Amino acid sequence: MGRGPTEWEVKNIIMPLMLSGAKMLDRHCPRCGSPLFEKDGKVFCPVCEHREKQRQAEMRGVEERLMEKLNELANSLPEDLNELEKHLRAMGVIIDLLEKYRKLGGGK
Repeated sequence: MGRGPTEWEVKNIIMPLMLSGAKMLDRHCPRCGSPLFEKDGKVFCPVCEHREKQRQAEMRGVEERLMEKLNELANSLPEDLNELEKHLRAMGVIIDLLEKYRKLGGGK
């Protein structure tokens, strides 16, 4: 089982959910141990959902920074052939990293 809800998650995710009318079930998430909730016929773990959204936002941030660097390199291609080769290699590394992040589910 993963790490259970933090104090912050209880206060900022679980409590507001309870006040919103969601029903806390007598079952727990097999992944993190948080109580499962039901709302609008959907059973879910609010902690895992929040953590996944947070992870995706972090991944998008990394992808955005890589894209900025790639654009910066693409907009400043040097005339010198040796420098151009280094530039293109760096761009290739960034593209490989972007592909890996996308496979991890960070970007679409």
